[in-house]
Amino acid sequence: MTGTGGGQGLEVALWRAVAVYRVAALGYAAVVIAMNYDGYARPWGGWAVLAVMAAWTAYTVLAYRDQRRRGWPLLIADLAVAVGCVLATAWVERAENIADGRPTLPVSWVAAALLAWAVAGGRRVGLTAAAVLSAANLLVHALARTSGGMNRTTFNAIVLLFLAGLVVGHVVRLALEAEARLARAVEMESATRERERLARRIHDSVLQVLAMVQRRGGELGGEAAELGRLAGEQEAALRAMIGTAPSVAAVVDAAVDGTRGGQGRLVDLRPLLAAHASPSVTVSAPATEVRLPEHAAGEVAAAVAAALDNVRRHCGEATRAWVLLEDDGAGAVTVSVRDDGPGMPPDRLALAAADGRLGVAQSIRGRIRDLGGTVSIVSEPGEGTEIEMTVKEPFRGAWGVVPPQK
Repeated sequence: MTGTGGGQGLEVALWRAVAVYRVAALGYAAVVIAMNYDGYARPWGGWAVLAVMAAWTAYTVLAYRDQRRRGWPLLIADLAVAVGCVLATAWVERAENIADGRPTLPVSWVAAALLAWAVAGGRRVGLTAAAVLSAANLLVHALARTSGGMNRTTFNAIVLLFLAGLVVGHVVRLALEAEARLARAVEMESATRERERLARRIHDSVLQVLAMVQRRGGELGGEAAELGRLAGEQEAALRAMIGTAPSVAAVVDAAVDGTRGGQGRLVDLRPLLAAHASPSVTVSAPATEVRLPEHAAGEVAAAVAAALDNVRRHCGEATRAWVLLEDDGAGAVTVSVRDDGPGMPPDRLALAAADGRLGVAQSIRGRIRDLGGTVSIVSEPGEGTEIEMTVKEPFRGAWGVVPPQK
């Protein structure tokens, strides 16, 4: 039903438009009944149907204003009243007039119920309402026992009902989705502006203090030098985070266009990897964004963090590491983590797994495998270690997304 994807402003406007149409169509039906009542088999029946239509119009105009009441009970009742008014034509109107193509008593008023269904549930629900109303139009001829079956007027009415259900339902869904994306873009733009403001303050205060601590620590030596080294690492990490923060325009673009055929929100992998930069870790990435579904980007970043943690724990503080991010432009993203440490013998990982130490097996290989990717580890004693992780655009799998249809 409505309220799941679009904003309240657009929904209110849509339901107000349905109400305006309902009132206008009621006026048109009143004119038609007034012009034709003297030819009815039961003239007073035409006025009775008009009274029912007027009362139901007044009720639904108020009922649809309340979002809590726009559920299936009201929608089904709305369609049932419309069908009843159509079927009443067979009792009020003369059979020969129906056969000659005279319209049903409610004329186009019945389309208000169809529009309500289309606004509430989209094109499929709108087409369902159109099918019900079309069946009612055909049933009028059966009840009136007209000769020759369906006439051109009835056929045109049925075609218009189906077109209205399809087009209105589709346009409404598109409008609600567009408003939801716009609302998210505004929200993300506000958050990004605040992040940029904080980044400026960090640059003017925290980074300067860290740089001073690093410089003075190196001058003093001893324990102060270690403190200075740590301050330098944090300064480099903060500068990387600030330098790779997305611009407001990029964030708005990601929010508005941030679905590839309905995949879900995409994020740039570069800032997640740049956060690991330090004096001992160099991060290299393309100049353009490398977007992945949010969950996949988080898993890749976590695998890189696990690889760097292994370097720190097993190779010592003096070991340098390099992180390289590559995007081949054809759906494959590769991240390699290389170090200049002592390396390891070929059977090291197998022995670690046998001993129950599953850091590489679970934190790195397991994460990438769950994304449908591959991990390659190359290491020789005295030659360092290189871990290469590759993930590809999925068709459907652990990322929980579907690729664009081409």
